[in-house]
Amino acid sequence: MTAYTRITVKPVSGALGAEISGVAVADELDTETINEIRAALLDHLVIFFREQDLPVDRHKAFTRRFGDIFIHPNYQLGQEDKETVYLLRRPGDASVAGENWHADTTMMETPPMGAILYALETPAFGGDTLFANQYSAYESLSDAMKDMLDGVMAVHSDIRIAGPQSGVNAKRSSQVRADDQWRPTVNTHPVVRIHPESGRKGLFVNPIYTTHLEGMSDAESAPILNFLYQHQCRPEFTCRFRWKPGSIAFWDNRCTLHLAIHDNHDCVRHMQRTQIAG
Repeated sequence: MTAYTRITVKPVSGALGAEISGVAVADELDTETINEIRAALLDHLVIFFREQDLPVDRHKAFTRRFGDIFIHPNYQLGQEDKETVYLLRRPGDASVAGENWHADTTMMETPPMGAILYALETPAFGGDTLFANQYSAYESLSDAMKDMLDGVMAVHSDIRIAGPQSGVNAKRSSQVRADDQWRPTVNTHPVVRIHPESGRKGLFVNPIYTTHLEGMSDAESAPILNFLYQHQCRPEFTCRFRWKPGSIAFWDNRCTLHLAIHDNHDCVRHMQRTQIAG
């Protein structure tokens, strides 16, 4: 683990996650501080900040210290600011964005490296987010399963969560493209990916975007994928973050899954998000 001198890092679980204090991310941070934040992300996979004031211009400026901003193709609904996504849950919504385990936007040829989510308005209780460590998920597999998955590719598509056939816009306030010109984005990725910075292996499938294993039918793929979906979010691989206004979660999309818990149906939950290009 890194020795930190610019920030304070407090782990929140044995699996992943740490709260960062001693820094205001809206400030013009020096390179040494940014390097320590990046190191904390690599060490803990998801990092959290409390009591932050992050106007959208400073949110985007902070994001750019870690890479280019990723433009999400399914949230382009004619808005002027294409770099920021607002995730809104209103009372009466039957579902929320991200309520099943997933990594973000994995149907892209190069999925985003990470995301920075800032809480504008949160419920008094509920609406937490779970995160799962995909290094641990892979490392705990049997040697026989690791050998079987070596070199296997999985097909990822956004057909379940965007487009007119998905039906998601009728259930929630966070809208996505559903126009007749929408077409699914489909790409393949290894089931086991090697993280480009840590060099560690992790699972890279999820039940939102992964449709089947390349070269196999859906029926042949399903038993393997369903096992992995159950395995990769076992409680011992996870941490849980309780939101308050001004909180930030910054996760490494290359080695984690996350899930937004939809458990308070009478509340408003309003979040501001940027993503970092892969």
